[in-house]
Amino acid sequence: MTYDGIILGAGHNSLVLQTYLGRAGLKVLCLERRDVAGGGLATVEDARHPGFLHNPHSFYHRALDRMPWYRDLDLERHGAVYVEPELNVALLRRDGPPLEWWTSFDKTEASFTELSARDARRLREWRDRFLPIVERILAPEAMSPPIPSERRRALLERTAEGRLLLEVSALSPLEFVEREFEHPAIRAGLLFFNGLREVDLRCRGFGHHIPALLAAAGKAQMCRGGSAALARALISAVSDSGGTVQLRAEPRRILVEDGRAAGVETVQGDVFRARLFVASSLNPQQTFLELIDPADIPAEWRERARAFRYNLIAPLFALHLNLAEPPLYRAAESRPHLRQAFMVILGLDHADQFSSIVRHHEQGTIPPTVMWGTCPTIFDPSQAPPGRHTAFMWEKVPYRLRGAAANWDAERERHGRAMLDLWTGFAPNLDGAVLSWFARTPVDTERTLPNMREGDLLVGSFANGQIGHDRPFPGAGHYRGHLRNLYLCGSSSHPGGNITGLPGYNCAQVVLADLGLPAPWAPPAAEQRLEA
Repeated sequence: MTYDGIILGAGHNSLVLQTYLGRAGLKVLCLERRDVAGGGLATVEDARHPGFLHNPHSFYHRALDRMPWYRDLDLERHGAVYVEPELNVALLRRDGPPLEWWTSFDKTEASFTELSARDARRLREWRDRFLPIVERILAPEAMSPPIPSERRRALLERTAEGRLLLEVSALSPLEFVEREFEHPAIRAGLLFFNGLREVDLRCRGFGHHIPALLAAAGKAQMCRGGSAALARALISAVSDSGGTVQLRAEPRRILVEDGRAAGVETVQGDVFRARLFVASSLNPQQTFLELIDPADIPAEWRERARAFRYNLIAPLFALHLNLAEPPLYRAAESRPHLRQAFMVILGLDHADQFSSIVRHHEQGTIPPTVMWGTCPTIFDPSQAPPGRHTAFMWEKVPYRLRGAAANWDAERERHGRAMLDLWTGFAPNLDGAVLSWFARTPVDTERTLPNMREGDLLVGSFANGQIGHDRPFPGAGHYRGHLRNLYLCGSSSHPGGNITGLPGYNCAQVVLADLGLPAPWAPPAAEQRLEA
């Protein structure tokens, strides 16, 4: 069967791309090896306890309902409805008042003031200084194909905002926090919330992440009905655009004819032809080393794909609970508003803990537990039977435990119990409220979603120069593969992982431009915005 284009992998980036191309009049097929589309947008029912829903991969979606593709594709109409709780994050400390992030910056500042008036002032200063940088530089850059790094630097050096961004970016997140803030819990909270989940905190080039996130309008959100509701909404939008998603169709190879990507052959033996393009949301090793004949790709490209690196500190261990009642934290006894905290961070008291966490990852040992999570059913009762609840906690752990990833299979239950014991220390009612629990390891993630190699939910490190125009590697940062008609649309492309949809959104701009088709929804190019 012949289509205008074929997309490999039915994660959210692929579905965003497919819908835009379908709306442009193209006949597009998406191939997915699993029996369900959505990639990390998964919500599963506990087979032992019907009605208890859990989100084993993606849950927190930052400012998703502010994404341009969410509006363009009318996803709320398709069933993706978002909740952004007012008390967005609470860091519960063993001693002393909690640190709170609210959707109201004034309330956040008041919480910081309780720990350090000086740090609260610095918080506001950096937020105010970065508001125009986020609006005029960082947001347009994320929503457009990237600019070559030398050209970007030349444009940024023209303005005061650009020069400030370059200055702060030269630091690591750790250096920025140590320079600008003094209270150990505030330093720890900023590094966790704005740094640890994205990049190695020691890595220079990312000092701007913290003030940028302080200045961002949107906070952590969740999708009603679970993360899979966003996947269902995207599939509905794909269907409306005339596209097809074929499940249980695992790619075996990308067909190459006369130096162009011409179709896909599946493991099941089917052959699909592509008139205009093939787009891959898979990681670089899958795309360039496993699916394309070595004779069709230069050795230099194969070596660059082989050298693509994954995040050391991205893998997660997840503990999921079925509950008779939600966690009741000791801290809420004197501060009742904490009962409505969305993301709760436990076990973090001092910025020095991050050095230990990284060291344990490097050595393949489990660090002292710092974890964060949510009781989703406080905000969306549909995810459990009436009167019941679910909750989860995540922890950063090494992928290769004691030198081998397979060691997690024997460690899963023991470490899950250790996390539950720590959690119960903060919320004693869990001792009688837990109906059952299960845990998932980084190896479970990789087994379910092989593109998340080494359990890396971000599908590629931001270190080693794997950012912007050089993501996934030099020569492939513009969403085009070496072959004509081959494109890249996954999280290993700019701007990277997490549920943003922007790799797919940006790839759609490139594909339509190459085909000479209109894209009236596309924003001005980032280079034009910076020049202006």
